[in-house]
Amino acid sequence: MMKIILVRHGKAEDLSQDLDDFERSLTLRGKKTSRLMAQRLKDKESSVGIFITSPAFRALETALIFAGEFRTNPANILLDNNLYSRMGFGYLTELLQKAKKETDSIILFGHNPSFTDTAVLLSKDGCGMLPKSGVIGISFNIKSWTDLQRHTGKIEYFLKPEKEL
Repeated sequence: MMKIILVRHGKAEDLSQDLDDFERSLTLRGKKTSRLMAQRLKDKESSVGIFITSPAFRALETALIFAGEFRTNPANILLDNNLYSRMGFGYLTELLQKAKKETDSIILFGHNPSFTDTAVLLSKDGCGMLPKSGVIGISFNIKSWTDLQRHTGKIEYFLKPEKEL
């Protein structure tokens, strides 16, 4: 059994002429909600495997919050530019080919619409939109990432913020 966990970044600062999209930070509410969602995920998972994040600051901040809750060394978080601009099923399979063969779980931090689209393509039953700070865990009855196919995953959980903080 192998698992992919997709986490959409928390609420970020509004886009402005003075701030590049890549540099936007989480708002205080985004940080609080991300921490709450990390705690909720910890109730479901004792370990989440390899951390890989978009290098956009809001996604990296979200990954760091989750790493803190899971006591993962921040130095072990991998940055992948393609999670910002190129995420999709095709790139995901490329990314997983690079993952260690013994890794049976991976947690990815990134953006919509690509994360919702990827979750829909992975799960056999589909899913709704992944909200900000949302977490979806999808398991696969496979022994190797090379066996991953579209629409074969089982949604184990779909965690959404219950209310805005």
